[in-house]
Amino acid sequence: MTIARSFPSLEADGAGTRRPLVSTRELAVLMAGADEPGAAPLLVLDATVLQVTAFDGHSAYVTGHEQYIVNGHIPGAVFADLLEEFSDAASGLPFTRPGAEQFARAAEAVGVDASSTIVLYDDSFGQWAARLWWIFRSFGFENVLVLDGGLRKWTAEERAVEIGYTPPPASAGVAVTEQDGFWTDASRVHRALDGSEPATLVCGLPYREFTGERGHRPRLGHIPGSLSAPVSRLVDRETNTFLADDALRTSLKDALESPDPIVAYCAGGIISAANALALALLGRDDVTIYDGSLAEWAADENAPLTTIVPHE
Repeated sequence: MTIARSFPSLEADGAGTRRPLVSTRELAVLMAGADEPGAAPLLVLDATVLQVTAFDGHSAYVTGHEQYIVNGHIPGAVFADLLEEFSDAASGLPFTRPGAEQFARAAEAVGVDASSTIVLYDDSFGQWAARLWWIFRSFGFENVLVLDGGLRKWTAEERAVEIGYTPPPASAGVAVTEQDGFWTDASRVHRALDGSEPATLVCGLPYREFTGERGHRPRLGHIPGSLSAPVSRLVDRETNTFLADDALRTSLKDALESPDPIVAYCAGGIISAANALALALLGRDDVTIYDGSLAEWAADENAPLTTIVPHE
């Protein structure tokens, strides 16, 4: 798929920052101009992962590939398997970021090459697309956007969907370079807690998981000193799009006022990518994601967690 017009969202805003979102209207217009002369290549990727309830009552994840084929997808979109191909399944933790070689293979397999402008979406709140956006950026890709509102907004507007498998375009190959400043590990979080390397911790868990009232990890709660920023408070429930900047600033006020670098985390580094995207929209370029998140932290009995007792 190719396009002939530039993305307004790829253009710098008033502060000189490139915004990482594209609207459904913008994408539809660009797709309509696909055959115009001089078009630049556009690759749309469906990054959906489905959360299901396993037999033991715990949450589990399955690839969204079958849903992509059976229920439909944005016309021309290629499925990107975030569960396995774009994650290191051998790490022992869910959704661990891939190494450079694995990422390059996965990117080439879905049709990415050096000239691609990539639009990512999912059939949820945008957290899966945001996670893949963060991974692409961490390997040096700048022309990567998230579809604001995702497939839910696209279908709510009665835009066309396509049933069945879409083969990826041929890739001319990619050269990837791991970038600094995207990922944080447990040792960095410990340094934040002991004050040797200050950071503002932002937790993307639903609030009742943040407090420790519910959850399925061996130990519940949040890392001490963390701010709560559930993705549900960042997204408009009616449109499924990110809130307008002023409303986002209100929701993320405490994090934005901190002069310290921000470390975002959640259960497994997925929802925190939506936090990172929202913070990027507001101009914060000092955000890293704790990739192991609570899947790693809660498994370490020596790593502190805090709970909040609800008021009666």
